Amino acid sequence: MKRIPVVADAASYDVLVGPIEEARTALGQIILVSEPKVFALHGERIAALLGCAAPILLPEGEAAKQWGVLNDLLAQLAARGASRTTTIVALGGGSVGDVAGLAASLFKRGCPIVHIPTTLLAQADSAVGGKTAIDAFGEKNVIGSFHQPSLVIADPAFLLTLDQRQLRSGYAEIVKYGLIDDPALFAWCLEHGAALLAGDTALRAQAIASAITAKARLIAGDVEDRNGQRALLNLGHSFAHAIESEAGLGTVLHGEAVALGLILALRFSAELGHCDPAAADELARHFSAIGLPISLDQVGISAPALLQWIARDKKNDGAALNLILARGIGQAFVARAVDPERLAAFLA
Repeated sequence: MKRIPVVADAASYDVLVGPIEEARTALGQIILVSEPKVFALHGERIAALLGCAAPILLPEGEAAKQWGVLNDLLAQLAARGASRTTTIVALGGGSVGDVAGLAASLFKRGCPIVHIPTTLLAQADSAVGGKTAIDAFGEKNVIGSFHQPSLVIADPAFLLTLDQRQLRSGYAEIVKYGLIDDPALFAWCLEHGAALLAGDTALRAQAIASAITAKARLIAGDVEDRNGQRALLNLGHSFAHAIESEAGLGTVLHGEAVALGLILALRFSAELGHCDPAAADELARHFSAIGLPISLDQVGISAPALLQWIARDKKNDGAALNLILARGIGQAFVARAVDPERLAAFLA
């Protein structure tokens, strides 16, 4: 079991990477939140391990991230007599974690949450960092809060039941960390990514630990994404969230949109003279080789249609358009007040 500390101001916590049976911890009163497919695969074992009663089940995927689902979850917490010391345990992928985390931040002004992520994307990225959200108004993650977990347990064994499309989706987020500020991690992905996706559990654990360590470093000192350090985690995400919204939330997997967004971010960086075009070409070759989409045509999206969504992105300052771009592999930076006409011409 590998322990990775996450320093998030007064809410610091540990991420444990390894078999969940080795993560011995006393959680007190527990309410388990999951979704039907995940619970059918893993729920009874986890419920027995934690000693908790019947779970609250949410819809699968992005369908969970809706006002009505959040309201129903809060109502069930109340009906079960949850208190401010009741621990909510989120067992599932990123959507379960997002909704359960938001509910935990709201119920009686906040109760503890423990994340047990079951997808590669959630284990390597979304379960760590305290961002919670639901979708609204056709936009991704537009309603949310910061609510740090008290513990995250990332057991790579859960990934043995994950399909290849979901694995590839999560892998895109791991590659992202190499592109942000770790060229050695990107080189590692080029060498080992295919084996990781093919089922090498040791490589999966190593990649998850590397991604979490990188995320912990980037959020330290910028927990609520105010000074631009944590914003680097959104490399490719202005494009990615626009792709998800334009396609219809839940149609394109988040990691698939991130893969496309990363390529677009590097290509736009090259267009502006920040980055060698070869970086985007290398990334596209790698994603193509492992089966991720590398062009908007593959997901039925028209590039110019993305501009309306990017203009509404959370990273913007009023009318000023802010993007996370790169000067090369491992050299991400915040580009402020990007010329929207230049972006429009690029997308066209």
